[in-house]
Formats: sequence, structure tokens, C-alpha cells
Amino acid sequence: MTAAALRDAALSALVAFGLFAFLLGYRMDLVNAKLVMASRPGLLVAMVAIVFAGRLATLLWRDRPGVPSRGAARPLRRFAEAATRVGRYLAPALLVLAVVLPLIVGRYGLDTAQQILTYIMLGWGLNIVVGLAGLLDLGYVAFYAVGAYSFSLIATSFGLGFWACLPLSGLFAGLAGFLLGFPVLRLRGDYLAIVTLAFGEIIRVILVNWTTLTGGANGISGIPRPSLFGLKFTGGNGPGSFAGYFGLPASLTWRSAYLYYIILGLALLTNWVSVRVRRQPLGRAWEALREDEIACRALGINVTTTKLTAFTMGASLGGFAGAFFATRQGLVTPESFVFQESALVLAIVVLGGLGSQLGVVLAAIAMIGGGELFREFAEYRPLVFGLALVVMMITRPRGLISGRTPTVALARTTEISGEMVAEGRT
Repeated sequence: MTAAALRDAALSALVAFGLFAFLLGYRMDLVNAKLVMASRPGLLVAMVAIVFAGRLATLLWRDRPGVPSRGAARPLRRFAEAATRVGRYLAPALLVLAVVLPLIVGRYGLDTAQQILTYIMLGWGLNIVVGLAGLLDLGYVAFYAVGAYSFSLIATSFGLGFWACLPLSGLFAGLAGFLLGFPVLRLRGDYLAIVTLAFGEIIRVILVNWTTLTGGANGISGIPRPSLFGLKFTGGNGPGSFAGYFGLPASLTWRSAYLYYIILGLALLTNWVSVRVRRQPLGRAWEALREDEIACRALGINVTTTKLTAFTMGASLGGFAGAFFATRQGLVTPESFVFQESALVLAIVVLGGLGSQLGVVLAAIAMIGGGELFREFAEYRPLVFGLALVVMMITRPRGLISGRTPTVALARTTEISGEMVAEGRT
């Protein structure tokens, strides 16, 4: 234990005291119809002590003997290769589990799985923009909203079914991404993040105030559910229903299972498109843009087209997810498309590892599924979520799966760790 570590931990505790002194140190109680301020010194001291101990433990763990230095490339490469080998077996296992999941869990489990797969699909869509093209997008929820509302408006106004409205919702969301791409072509870094954040808020404000089209705060209701060759999934087993046609007992679980397989198919299609495009010249252009835009221009790559295609394709995938969300809920409102949704999807992409398809899956399962486990402790979910993010950023700052496999190799393909990529060793 060095003096520098103690000094750093003490400074962290002092900062925590300044932040928590009024947030946790005092509480307003209603006593005899009057507000009375009560102090809570014990809670304040406990939180400051936790920050001090946590910071000190982090510094001691980081500086422990045997930790490879920044120049030790071989252990990092071995870890990346080991993660890749595990992923080759883990991905098929997760796929098999996803296919047989309706036979294992009940309706609540299917609803949770639908939510997880929706965020996996959103994460894969955003991964194209952030992970592959390197464009920081904080307004991705706007494309999610465009897809949901375009699906709802077309379905309720023209009486079209789910499968007819699905490609249209992706088309409108892709058009929104294309339009967003033009004003941000010359922006990068923080400036790009601010513009995309503003775009997300603009879409939300439009949804709230354009009442004649979007219904305002009340949203759009009566969105039709998807059918299977004309068979409807209802709670009964009458004529024209799925349960009645096949002689099955009446249950809404059949609809949940059908919706689950729909989002599973859409997610697998999204993954297939992302992987295939990444191996094409367009995908390699995205990765070149992510690494160095100036060098990308020097190589003769059209940066304008590259950025527009990344925004357009990522937005289209978000629009497909929004269409499924609309038909699953049967109701869309502006409250479902706030900035917190963009932050959640971005956190899934970052924690999973930029550019990693499997990492997005694992991060979505951990964050969305883990949130459901803490449903009974709703007050403490943000605390647990924040602590998990801190631990993750300390132990795996490049995400769960930070290694990258080159899309082009002369001989044997070698996995490259995220730490080596950050040091420019590719």
C-alpha cells in the first residue's frame, strides 16, 4: 500500500462527500403536516467509506504484481484468442437455447426474452454506426421511434398487416437516418454526439406536439397483431383462431411464442446482414473510417457515402425493431422513446465490446435480464446498474469481448485484442 494510493482514495472520498452531503446526508420528512429536515450522518459516512475502500481496492488490484504492462502484447493476444474459441461454442449454444426456449419457460419468460431480443437487435443496429463506422450516435432511439410510429400509422390507417408494414417501417427509418447523415458529414467526436442527441430529442418533441398525426401524449392504440396465414392469436379458440384451427387449448401463450419467434427471426436476419456486410468492401470502409478518417480519405474512400450508408443501414435495423415493438405492445406513446433508451442501447454496445456481435448479446442478456431479476428491488436497480458499469469499466474497459478478427488475412487469421487495437498495433 503506497502513499499515492492512499492519497488518491482520500481525494475520491472527499469528492464523494461533496456530492453526497446534501443528497444523502439530509432527508425531508412530513411531520404533523410540516416538512422537517432530518440529518442522516450514518448513511453519509457509510457511502464515503465505501467510496474510499472501493477506490483503494481498485488501485491495489490494478498495481498488483504480475499484471502485464501495456507493452505485453502476448498475454493480451492469448486472452483474445481464448475468448474467440469460447465464442465459437457459446454462440451455437445460445442459438439452440433460443430456439427451444418456448418449450422451457412460461409466458413471463417469453415476454422477457422478447424484450431482450429487441435490445439485441437494437444493439446490433447501433453497432454498425458506433462499433464499425466509429460514429458516436446518442439519438438512436429516434430511428426506433420512426419505425414504431410509421408501422402504427400505416397499419391503422390503411389496414395493412404486419408483414406488409414491416419493410415500410424499415424504409422510413432508413430514410430518417439518411437525412440525419447529411448535416453531420463534417462532424466527429463530441460534436457528432451532440447533433445526434438533438435529433433524438427533436423526434420526441414532434411526436408529442403533432397531435393530429401521432396522437400526442396519448399515442396510437389499436395496432393490429401479426397473424399466421390468416390465423389470429386470440385468447379463445373460436373460428379463425390459431388455437381453434389446430385444436389447442385457448391461451395467450401461443401469441407470446409466435411473437418471440418473429423477433428471433428478425434478430438472426440482422446478425446475418451485419456479418455479411462487414466482410464486404463497404464494411471494410466502415472500419477504415473508424480507425482514421484522414487516412480513409487518402486511400480514396468516399467518406460521404460511407457515413451515409452506416447511418442508413443502422437506422433501418432500428426501424424494424420499432415495428416489432409497436405490434407487440399494441400501443405506442412518446414516453417509450426517451433519451434513456438511447443511453441503454449505447451501454449495451460499449459493454459488449465495440464491433462484437456476441458481446452485444451477452451485454443485453446481463442488462435487460438482470434488470428483471431486480424488479422487486426497483429502488436499488440504478445503484446496482451503476456499480456494475464501474466494475466493468475497471476490469474490462474495452468491453466483454474486445478482440477483433481481421476481415482480410494473408494466411492464418489471428484474433487481435482490443488493447492492441487501441495502441495502433493492427
